[in-house]
Amino acid sequence: MAKWTAKHEAPEPLEGPVVATVTGGTILWFALFLVQLPFYGWFADRGQLWWVWTCAAGGFLGLIGIWYVRGRDAALKRHAAEAEAAAQAERDGQAGQAGQDGLPGQPGQAGTEPQA
Repeated sequence: MAKWTAKHEAPEPLEGPVVATVTGGTILWFALFLVQLPFYGWFADRGQLWWVWTCAAGGFLGLIGIWYVRGRDAALKRHAAEAEAAAQAERDGQAGQAGQDGLPGQPGQAGTEPQA
């Protein structure tokens, strides 16, 4: 059997409002849990309590998810800010270096001293 290889590269992952999506899902799980609580006895009589506890577990795991995606989002923003600051510093360094090439006509630079 031959090994399968991809014919093209995988696309970049989609970046959307991840924190809002996970928060919305967590709220939905907790809402479903709360809606099912008044019917706890009905679920218990039919051996379907897993419906109630699945919603509770989804809500609590969603809290972990919110904590995780908020940290991830903060790290991505921090990395983007650091990259932008590094790029800005590099641009500023190149601009400052261009002014020190000793071209005539630039005050304070080599080649502009008065001739004797």
